[in-house]
Amino acid sequence: MIPNISVTDFMNLSNPNVIDLRTIENYNNNHIPNAKNISFEKLISRPSNYLQRGETYYIYCTYGKKSISVCKILNNLGYHVVNINGGYESWILEQKM
Repeated sequence: MIPNISVTDFMNLSNPNVIDLRTIENYNNNHIPNAKNISFEKLISRPSNYLQRGETYYIYCTYGKKSISVCKILNNLGYHVVNINGGYESWILEQKM
């Protein structure tokens, strides 16, 4: 099972490690504060370049579909990653509430 977190619960975290899988154009347009932009391909092909074992990372994409796949792969490799449910779009909706 892939660990997931709701946007509401994510927003209550203190200084989380956040990874944005979206394109650099989308990231530059706007992103979750303090998120690092790392492409899907780079992250799954060389996770040790970006992740440290023992740390928790929260990963999102636009709608949460690609990030689920990435979390599954990375968790199987022994990294602790959590999918942000609904991705960036859910985060934007939560900001408007």
